[in-house]
Amino acid sequence: MIRVEGVSHVRGRTRVLQDIDLELPVATLAVLAGRSGSGKSTLCHLIAGVMAPSQGRVLFRGRPLRGTPPWVDISLLPQRLALEPDLTVAENVLLPIGLRKQRIDDRESGHRGAGLLERLGLAGIAGRRVRETSLGEQQRAALGRALVLGPAVAVLDEPTAHQDDDHVHLVLAALAAAVDDGTLVVVASHDQRVIETAGMVTRMRSGRIDEAGGHERRGADDAGDQKA
Repeated sequence: MIRVEGVSHVRGRTRVLQDIDLELPVATLAVLAGRSGSGKSTLCHLIAGVMAPSQGRVLFRGRPLRGTPPWVDISLLPQRLALEPDLTVAENVLLPIGLRKQRIDDRESGHRGAGLLERLGLAGIAGRRVRETSLGEQQRAALGRALVLGPAVAVLDEPTAHQDDDHVHLVLAALAAAVDDGTLVVVASHDQRVIETAGMVTRMRSGRIDEAGGHERRGADDAGDQKA
């Protein structure tokens, strides 16, 4: 689904990624794990197509990414949530439906949006303006927005950063449901609660894939053992 080939990236005079090769398959929860400054957020932005790498290339379905792809192909949840503060929670979640040029699947997406509001614990505040909600609620609304079209790839940067133990399970359940529906979910995180549920973990350090940690693939049984 996504292939990263020989990617390096420079910001100013700082090399933030170096020689990244990575293949991410369909219908997988793939976690980029590492401390702050490891390069995982930059790699997320490159995979989402919002930036182009200084060297190398990112391929989606075998073709190089050129510019920002349609939301139904690759969606993004950035750390800066970029919600519309004067729209309601529901309006923010459903916003990608209204912005689509092709309206064929709008009814299905609308049903998915209603389901996401319920699954993410937002149904009770769906009519509340985003600026009147908590940061954790805003993050879950932005996650719903990223998943509402059932994208081929959802790139999520620290989706549990503002979730306490009472709400993180809502996020994890939404990610699992997206994977079950066939989405490749790419998550940048150092949250062990997310890492333990992943089907694939790539550990990063100082802009490189950590040779010591490398790639770790897990089957359904492994993820189940972690949850038990």
